[in-house]
Order: sequence, then structure tokens, then C-alpha cells
Amino acid sequence: MSNTVKMGIIGVGNMGSAHAKSLFAGNINGMELAAVCDIAKSKRKWAEENLPGTPVFADYKEMIASGLVDTILIATPHYLHPVIAVYAFEQGMNVLTEKPAGVYTKAVREMNEAAKKSGKAFGIMYNQRTNPKFQKMREIVQSGELGELKRCIWIITNWYRTQAYYDSGTWRATWAGEGGGALINQCPHNLDLWQWIFGMPNKISAHCKYDHWHNIEVEDEVTAYAEYPNGASGVFITTTGETPGTNRLEITGDRGKLVWEDGKLTHWKLEVPEREFCFTCEQGFAQPPMTVTEIEVDSVELGHNGILQNFTNHILNGEPLLAPGYEGINGLSISNAIHLSDWTGKPQDIPVDEDLFLELLNERRATSKVKEEKEDEGEIADLSGTYNDRWKVR
Repeated sequence: MSNTVKMGIIGVGNMGSAHAKSLFAGNINGMELAAVCDIAKSKRKWAEENLPGTPVFADYKEMIASGLVDTILIATPHYLHPVIAVYAFEQGMNVLTEKPAGVYTKAVREMNEAAKKSGKAFGIMYNQRTNPKFQKMREIVQSGELGELKRCIWIITNWYRTQAYYDSGTWRATWAGEGGGALINQCPHNLDLWQWIFGMPNKISAHCKYDHWHNIEVEDEVTAYAEYPNGASGVFITTTGETPGTNRLEITGDRGKLVWEDGKLTHWKLEVPEREFCFTCEQGFAQPPMTVTEIEVDSVELGHNGILQNFTNHILNGEPLLAPGYEGINGLSISNAIHLSDWTGKPQDIPVDEDLFLELLNERRATSKVKEEKEDEGEIADLSGTYNDRWKVR
């Protein structure tokens, strides 16, 4: 086995270019930037100017077939993540995909099956899992130190975006181009951390607002209520139309509470479990004795480079993955359930009815208005179809 992972990046837009620059600078031990690919002439020109000596492709299948790469990072529009991943696995590639795993779980399930069949390394860019305070929250919850879980509340309303943001891309905030709004663009990390720390709910009831704060097709405000088999509940509130916003994650259990806000993690620890105290205390307004501690951590958040390094170490020496690609379906399952609950007006079990979800999503895609890309007009012979269509190999 080679002692170097040869990475090919597919899509060098905002995130793909950042990953490419980091690899080109030699920031990841054991991984080299072996090639990049983009359909857009301007992006390829950027790569030639900023990544000198790096092979540049317009066709991801040609890049994979070139023999230059053994691993790919997918940083294309969302619908294409599973499509490209399945093809890459079939060609024997290791695959690291940007979030979200996809737009609908049916496609992501097929991607997971292709990954399993290939036996290759599979990761997802859940860089927030490198945050040591989120890691500490998970450790406390998973260890049982918080006791029987009762409630998880995440208010994440500091995703404020202006209309100019939504106007910046022809595919952005459309059903056909992006596949959703705040849930699929801004919140995949939050949805992942929710289930990674607290666990997967089994039922969702939700309401979304579309075209509410912005001139867009998709949701820019969401309120969801989650139920758990043990009787615990969850509330998730997000919007891109509110400022100043809040980012507060609160988790309550039988033995205390954790709150993460403004980068601070606070732990309320009960000396006696609440359920025991409730039925043994003879005073009606009493509170169980507790300690309150602000938790400090020694490690630092490694972000995207942390995921890239972990993925490299996994391939080269078997280090456990912090963000296995297979787990991308979890947060997306919550996202799909939120949409489907709003679309049908009914609570939805998780996993959702995948065929029904895709049917209702396709109805929205059919009337979606994706503007045509103009930056490369005349360079590529066929500019018809959506942004996603033009990522297909011609």
C-alpha cells in the first residue's frame, strides 16, 4: 500500500477550493492533492492559476480513470453527492463527501450500499465533530452521566442571510438546484450533532415557512418537534431571516443539564436523580442539590483539516473515522422527516416513507425555476438544463 493518499477534488467552488488550497499547502500529512475537476471554465482557470502543476479536469469520470487519484472528495451541488459517490465506489475509489450526504435518503441509502460493497474508505465532512466541546457533550450523554435523557432543544437562528446571498448562485435556494433551504444548506452539521450527541428520534412533527423572509423557493424558517422511544422530546428551531440570532443547545437528563452557548459549555449536575428526588422529597418547592461547572477542554477544534487528517490516517493506518460516511443518512433522515411532516400536515415516523418523500420532492422540482449559468457561456457546447444536469458527464 502507498504511504500517500492521492486526492482528487470534484468541484472547486467555495468549499472545494478551500480544501484544494489546504492540500496544496501541504497541511495534511500523508495526503497530496493529485488532481481537481470542475465543469466551469472559470473554476478550472482558478485552479490552474492557484494550484500550479495540479492536473485539472472538466469530467470527473476522466479524472477517476486517469490513474492519478485513489481517493476523491465530492464538493458539487447536493443532488450529485450520491451519484458521483456510487460511480467512484464502483471504480475502487475511497470517497469523502461534503455535507449533506444527499437530498433524499433513498439515494443516500443506495450510496451506502455501494460503499459497503466496495469495501473502500467512506467519510463525510462533518467538521463540527472535531469541536472538543461537542465531543465532551457526547461523552457525558453517552456515558450515562446525565442519566435518562429527557429533552434536547437547539435554537439555531444565527444563520442570517441577505437576499444577495441567495442571488449569488443560479442553483441556490431552489428545489431543483439545491433540494431545500436552511435544512439542507445551513443545518446539516446541527442535525448531525443533534443525533450524534442525543440520539435519533423516532417521530417528527414540523412546520416550515417558504419564501417567507426572502425571495426564494425553499424554507427559510423551521420549527420541529421530535419524539423518542423512551418518552424524551426534542425541539429544533432555525431560520436564515432573523438577526441577532441565537445558537443554544440544551440537553436535559434525569441527573442534570448541559448547555452549549457562545462557545461555553456548562454542566448542572444533580446529586440525586430527579425522578428519585421527586418522589422522596417531602417539600413541595424544593430543588435537588447540584453543582454547576463550566467545562474547559484542552484540545482545539481542528475543523475541515481535522476531518481530512483523520480520513487520511484511516486509509493509511486504520484510525477509526470520526465522521463515517454511512452516518450521513441520519441527519438527512431528520431533515426529510421535517419536510415531509410539513408537506403532509402529519407527524412522520423515522425512517420516512422514502417513495412518498421523493414523489413530493419531485413535484416541487418540476416547477422549480433554476436560472441558467452564464459564467461560461459559449465555452461548453450544451448549456441546457439545470446546474445539476450540467455536472453529468457529457
